[in-house]
Amino acid sequence: MTADAFTSLGSSWTPRTVGRRALAVLTLLAFVVAVALAQAGGAWAQGNGAGGGVEGRDVREPSPTAGEVPGQALGNTSDTQFWSQVRSGTQGTVSIPDKKLGVLIQSEGENWRAVLNGPVKVYGSWLLLGMIAVLALFFALRGRVRVDGGFSGRTVERFTTLDRFAHWLSAVSFVILALTGLNILYGKYVLLPVLGPGAFSAITLWGKYAHNFVAFAFMAGVLLMFVLWVGYNIPRKHDLTWLRQGGGLFDSKVHPASERFNAGQKIIFWLVVLGGLSLSLSGLALLFPYEFSFFAKTFAVVNLLGAGLPTDLLPVVEQQLNQIWHSIVALGMMAVILAHIYIGSVGMEGAFSAMGSGTVDENWAAEHHNLWYERLKREGRAPGHAGGHQPAE
Repeated sequence: MTADAFTSLGSSWTPRTVGRRALAVLTLLAFVVAVALAQAGGAWAQGNGAGGGVEGRDVREPSPTAGEVPGQALGNTSDTQFWSQVRSGTQGTVSIPDKKLGVLIQSEGENWRAVLNGPVKVYGSWLLLGMIAVLALFFALRGRVRVDGGFSGRTVERFTTLDRFAHWLSAVSFVILALTGLNILYGKYVLLPVLGPGAFSAITLWGKYAHNFVAFAFMAGVLLMFVLWVGYNIPRKHDLTWLRQGGGLFDSKVHPASERFNAGQKIIFWLVVLGGLSLSLSGLALLFPYEFSFFAKTFAVVNLLGAGLPTDLLPVVEQQLNQIWHSIVALGMMAVILAHIYIGSVGMEGAFSAMGSGTVDENWAAEHHNLWYERLKREGRAPGHAGGHQPAE
């Protein structure tokens, strides 16, 4: 603003102009006060049956007191009670086909996001990294579990072609599901900064397709393993001894009695079967959203024990619970399978050939599965007995 402008501005403040401007300001304030009083008076009149309105909107409540809300929109309900009801996710009525849109605010979504991005991802990463650290430490302290008597050169069939097909179908599909699932959970934190948006988007998109379709191969593999091996994985009394002695993993001279599957393998079997079943059900619910209500039905059964869990779950709540549960079970199974992979590869000498070629060395069988091996000898299916395998080349 120039000096002339300041001079002009100053010269305009004469007694006459000051009076006019003061009168204009007072008139504006009077108008604002009048509007406020008119609204309050109309509200009072309508609240006493006189009727009336402001700008086409009925206002019938007196001025708010003691936490009550004006406008008769809530009656005597306070703001806290109102928002508590709104955020409860009550299903309203809509005329469009998608009835789920009858929910105005679905507050469980905040809980779902907080749990998934908080405890599930944080503790899940600790679980996986912790399992890797434990296995590395165990290998450093114990080393590889060797065959005490060395390899005899004579082999015995441990798993048939069908057995190995079921195992590898489940194993390969699980690895694909695990890698693509980990990308969904952690990819944006780990891969995105390294690969960039373009490559990460392509990998994630194709990974999602692989995850969706390979899931059916995993289901088939778990079902086939259950049918083939359930009879061998019934807990027996000698399994307690195996567990008490740590399976001989901590002492090279200890070889507890074991059938075709030892106690540790039986635990793995039931974890894979039950965990695979749970993963399959929650995965199907995610593949076909809003078609199942597994949690509501499960809660209804659990409530028979007096749990008091909610059973009237909105479809979107079912989906949120499915995703959280699917992630938790998957991370737990990954940790278990890491230990299984370790023992079946670098952790135990001669173990990989059981699922590789389907045969194991005679001494390996006698040390780790003596009860099963003795039965093979009685049936003439062990080396040196009728029908036994010839020495390995």
